[in-house]
Amino acid sequence: MKNENLDIELALVITNYGLGSRALKLAKSCGIPGGTIFLGRGTVHNHLLEFLGISDIRKEIVLMVTDSGLAQKSLSLIETKLKFHKNKTGIAFTSPLSYYYGSKDKEKPSRKGEEKSMYNSIYVIVDKGKANEVVESANQAGSKGCTIIPARGSSIHETSTVFSMAIEPEKEIVLILAENEITEGIVEKIKEDLQIDKPGNGIIFVQNVNQTYGMKRP
Repeated sequence: MKNENLDIELALVITNYGLGSRALKLAKSCGIPGGTIFLGRGTVHNHLLEFLGISDIRKEIVLMVTDSGLAQKSLSLIETKLKFHKNKTGIAFTSPLSYYYGSKDKEKPSRKGEEKSMYNSIYVIVDKGKANEVVESANQAGSKGCTIIPARGSSIHETSTVFSMAIEPEKEIVLILAENEITEGIVEKIKEDLQIDKPGNGIIFVQNVNQTYGMKRP
């Protein structure tokens, strides 16, 4: 049975290593049936940490798909319990989805109206080893921090063969949460510096963000 009036969102939590399971448990206590946790690393603007060579911080990313009401309730609880603002332990945000499948009800949401947000999420997918260049370009354009997620590609044009075995190239995903007014500048800077328009150099896509948690309002 479909619920055509349900607003479905992607809820994403980025928190310090070891807190992902707690965040998911809090979300479940609000009614979200489950989610997916994967690892990444964050970048911070801290001269002392950079001097000590530990500016990259291990992160856990919690991905959940649920209706907007549950998303807001869950992320508000997570923000409070994990003390995002006080301890700077993480951030969270929601993005609208057009469709989703895989639940027992096969929901097909119908968006009744988008909330005006001050943020966008920028995703940059590049070859492994290029993420730091993306971060540097984003920082120069005004980004306050990024999350780097390891991945691997599956393009038939990029797969190489070693000892008759197909080897898929390793990739890195750089996730940037940026204010609306600087999003275009960040994207253009990354495109120019990494020559994204050339085939094989990477891709960029941008999503609207409905709500943010743990972020200072610009």
